[in-house]
Amino acid sequence: MEPMKQGIFYCVGVGPGDPELMTLKAVCTLEACSVVAAPRTKSGEMLALEIAKKAAALKDKLMLPIDFSMTRDEAQRQREYEAGARAIAGYLEAGRDVAMVNLGDVSIYATCTRMAELVKEMGFSIVMIPGVPSFCAVAARLGESLTAEGEPLHIFPAGVSDLDQALALKGTKVLMKSGRQLPGVMEALDRAGALGHSSLVENCGLPGERVAAPLEKGTQSGYFSTIVVKE
Repeated sequence: MEPMKQGIFYCVGVGPGDPELMTLKAVCTLEACSVVAAPRTKSGEMLALEIAKKAAALKDKLMLPIDFSMTRDEAQRQREYEAGARAIAGYLEAGRDVAMVNLGDVSIYATCTRMAELVKEMGFSIVMIPGVPSFCAVAARLGESLTAEGEPLHIFPAGVSDLDQALALKGTKVLMKSGRQLPGVMEALDRAGALGHSSLVENCGLPGERVAAPLEKGTQSGYFSTIVVKE
């Protein structure tokens, strides 16, 4: 008797929020897999899955929530990744393909990528399906290019250790997931004299989308916020 074929783990980027920005390949992959895994926050929210449901036929899929507390405790985060990887591996061992949805693109500060590394270490095959990055959707919403000819583009998490140094770099700067860090980010932008040529988009492509351009002192924002700093 031939051994049972193992399933494949797919990391699927669902884009920044607007389900119309999901790629055809992402939709086809989700519809082809029998198990769909989705990050679930402590509050029970599964935003990436809600986006995917509006573009792909997922009604008959087995849904596998992967719980993340969003804690800053790295040891706890690692335990959550490992628990999720074990849950996914159980289905892969049974020969079922698993697709995990991920906001934005799967190669940029992506939860799914860390999960894929663990699943790969267990001996399973992984496939990454790219998605539209949030900062590209933000630039489109602002109606402007991120780059000028010959100039670099820098992408940072808003909590980068030396934001002043990052803002001093030549070219356009993108600060991702700026909501929690916004007070400190605003202070750094003010010190750099960059508030007047910085723009913020909150919940890009989602209900409650908000644009602040240019940024002003006292601007408030939620977690899913991206700031673009132009020269």
